[in-house]
Amino acid sequence: MKLILCSASPRRREFLQRLGVRFSVAPAHIDETQREGESAREYVMRMAREKAQTAAGRGTVALAADTIVLVGEEVLGKPRDRFDAERMLRILSGIEHRVITAVCVPPRARAVETAVKFAPLSDAQVRWLAASGDGDDKAGAYAVQGLAGAFVERIDGSFTNVVGLPLLETLSMLEEAGVELPWT
Repeated sequence: MKLILCSASPRRREFLQRLGVRFSVAPAHIDETQREGESAREYVMRMAREKAQTAAGRGTVALAADTIVLVGEEVLGKPRDRFDAERMLRILSGIEHRVITAVCVPPRARAVETAVKFAPLSDAQVRWLAASGDGDDKAGAYAVQGLAGAFVERIDGSFTNVVGLPLLETLSMLEEAGVELPWT
């Protein structure tokens, strides 16, 4: 079965490449606006499903994912600019938050949640992280595998989920869908 990754994320591509999974890339272009009254979990699940639907077809398997950072009920998506990145990093400073990634391999979809706690960040550290650009295209304005990882006190759950693709769950879904994996 031919696998199509419905994502422009270099991290998701790299994960699959390093595992030796054969796939092609067809980034999904959808409206990513959260609907009024939609919970964070409902939102991220809908995003993954809608992205997967853009590539669904005969003889192919679509893989789509969407990641959000959740502080209380506030969803932190990708920052609009450096000032928005600084705002998000100040919110995350010294607190535990949740990273939720929804993965969809139609007809299945699953959300994986991981708790992450940042150390308190000084204003200088916030400005430095935001100015680095390391979190520009990432939910919550940080890359746990990048510079921000130096300020993470604790991760409770899947590290690969925080990066943007929970591999254990994703590989299980791909195997069930009949995608050829290097060990199958």
